[in-house]
Amino acid sequence: MSIETTYPPLDVPKPVAEDVWIVDSGPQKVLGGVLRLPVRMTAIRLADGRLWLHSPTRWRTPLGDALQDFGRIHHIVAPSPAHWTHLMGWHNACPAALVWATPGVAPKLRRARLPVPLQPAALGETPPQDWAGQIDQAVFRGRGGFTEVAFLHRASRTLILTDTVQALEPGRLGLPTRLFALAAALEAGPRSGSTATRSVSSRFTSTSWRAMAASWPGSRTLIAGTAPATA
Repeated sequence: MSIETTYPPLDVPKPVAEDVWIVDSGPQKVLGGVLRLPVRMTAIRLADGRLWLHSPTRWRTPLGDALQDFGRIHHIVAPSPAHWTHLMGWHNACPAALVWATPGVAPKLRRARLPVPLQPAALGETPPQDWAGQIDQAVFRGRGGFTEVAFLHRASRTLILTDTVQALEPGRLGLPTRLFALAAALEAGPRSGSTATRSVSSRFTSTSWRAMAASWPGSRTLIAGTAPATA
């Protein structure tokens, strides 16, 4: 019996709040296909009517057309060095869109020989003027130079995370991926879920992160690639 790793319907925008959509996709093959993981993009419509895309999933023309019905795609965000694979497809389809990335993404694009024009300044603690006042952000710096930027959409109280918190559902994972999740304590559930929440609170140490975390209770949390949204 095959295991449904992802969260259908795939590659279509699904509303989760006013001006906020998610796009489930995958499975994303990691380590030569040994691991198969669900992935998720978040789309936000900014006050100017243009779209902000977080952790882009694979490009599909029907998906792009559906998103353009909500607004013109103007910002494409790679929030961590692990979420850059599909930037090229979106840049080719939306060449006028600005591509933003955390430190660590540019070297991976160069090694892969993908000519994606990133914005000169890497994402950091201060939001770009393009979404300042609408989407707050904070930086997590981990081992080996890993950097992730977390985002908080003020209007919908939606917290958007990538790799610092994971909640993979065991029943949706093949054996290699499930063993990986167990080893990394990434499985969803009352026990591991609470552990994940505690770990992210202790691992983000910046002032801006603490300010965002203070407004976390009661907010919706979207994670790029794991269990559905929680509120």
